[in-house]
Amino acid sequence: MRKSYRIKKEAEFQKVFDEHASVANRQFVIYQLDKPDQLHFRIGISVGKKVGNAVHRNWVKRRVRQSIFELKPYLKNDVDFLVIARPIVDGMSMFDIKSSLVHVLKLADLLDSDYSEE
Repeated sequence: MRKSYRIKKEAEFQKVFDEHASVANRQFVIYQLDKPDQLHFRIGISVGKKVGNAVHRNWVKRRVRQSIFELKPYLKNDVDFLVIARPIVDGMSMFDIKSSLVHVLKLADLLDSDYSEE
């Protein structure tokens, strides 16, 4: 995913946290901030130290990033959102991670209604 789709700066992360609407399931927490003048969505991914060592955290981030990339055509464009992974995500399969992300994105109303799981 291109860098223009990512939230990297701490101030931008903090703004989404401060002015957020949040939704969660057992695996992920989503914080979202509406930005009506934005051309495309931006995402920040956070995996805490409770999710194992750096190798495991990077493994989780790569799988979350790939799942979002696959869902990109179905995501709303006028929003910044953060995906926070909970410790249970470590060791889940790619299919389980993606289906859990789809579930929480639907709860957050970030996924278009024309999306159907294969």
